[in-house]
Amino acid sequence: MARYIGPVCRLCRREGEKLFLKGERCAKGSCAINKRPTPPGQHGAGRRKQLSEYGLQLREKQKAKRIYGVLEGQFRKYYDMADRIPGVTGENLVRLLEMRLDNAVYRLGYGRSRTEARQVVRHNLITVNGKRVNIPSYQVKVGDVIQVAEKSKNLTRFKDILDVSSGRSVPEWLTADPENLRGTVSSKPSREQVMIPVRETLIVELYSK
Repeated sequence: MARYIGPVCRLCRREGEKLFLKGERCAKGSCAINKRPTPPGQHGAGRRKQLSEYGLQLREKQKAKRIYGVLEGQFRKYYDMADRIPGVTGENLVRLLEMRLDNAVYRLGYGRSRTEARQVVRHNLITVNGKRVNIPSYQVKVGDVIQVAEKSKNLTRFKDILDVSSGRSVPEWLTADPENLRGTVSSKPSREQVMIPVRETLIVELYSK
């Protein structure tokens, strides 16, 4: 499966803001965007040009793709799904991305970043309703129980992850049981509960042309 394998700090620098692609590491002073706030490339230090309407829309789409770690074809499919669901298309899009299994695992604190959470899922370390699921894009539903597999709970890996992520707040649409490394999808996330720096209305405008 295709995926981005380059340096993720370049992606934050390109967007001009922290996308927290390395999780809690991005909050430290050593974050690359603190040291080099200019876009990557030999002309990055030059004066930023004022973006056109299309440029603004494109940047919002790129931010959303990079935050959730999806590529263009998959992102377009999410938009088409969101457009078919009753309601506000932009909010539907954010909800579909937020309810990916790898994102839910990250939100519950079982990954220091979405990239690590995706790896945890791919390595068969997560169960949904008691069954192992290794598909990061799997859409969780209200009532689903997401849990670290019983045989994996004592892995040093999770102890290291929890040492870092234990202070992270869990969104209201999830109910966490930290002692048992388990969480439940209690509701569908509302837009107000999804704290990402993306203006999804601009993405809808881009795809509506």
